[in-house]
Amino acid sequence: MTEKGPTPLERFINGILPENPVYRQVLGMCPTLAVTNGMKAAMTMAAAVAFVLVCANILTSLIRNLLKPHLRILVFTLTIATFVTVADRIIAAYMYDMSKQLGPYIPLIIVNCIIICRCEVCASKQNVLTAATDALGQSLGFALALASIASVREILGSGSWFGIEVMPAGWPDWVVMVLPPGAFLTLGLLLGAANWIGELAARRRTTQGVA
Repeated sequence: MTEKGPTPLERFINGILPENPVYRQVLGMCPTLAVTNGMKAAMTMAAAVAFVLVCANILTSLIRNLLKPHLRILVFTLTIATFVTVADRIIAAYMYDMSKQLGPYIPLIIVNCIIICRCEVCASKQNVLTAATDALGQSLGFALALASIASVREILGSGSWFGIEVMPAGWPDWVVMVLPPGAFLTLGLLLGAANWIGELAARRRTTQGVA
């Protein structure tokens, strides 16, 4: 079961910005809002999602010809759950404090719409190379989105970045930025900025095409 579509390189590039899972597809909002009050937690979540997404896409692509239409979502979920369990146990074993900080959000990767979406849209229809590059591009796009939100929140809210002080000693921490309202505010502003930049780029391409 295959269908023509973007090349592996195009899949990779599209996942970073043109089809960014957070800023363009608006997927994965739960971890995006919940774990971006600091860069360490955000990057740990991004790494866990990348591991699960790449592994799930590759395995789904390998068995794509065996998938039955009425069972495909169940197979996707079981596949994703397997790799989420691996990621969760690794983080708990080697990053215990971070595991406690992230709490239920690592197990909740099982129902992350980004991963299920890529299994359905790409991996179940494309070869392993295309599925892998698609997963890598989407993972990088997700990591960039989390990094941008976490950077704003941690710098303004704590005066630090990755736990390193970057603001002057007299900087008044914006406590609201590390609280849930700060997550919604930052996401809204950055999402609006991304849409604005996308519209400007689209207009420029249209103008160049007419010219």
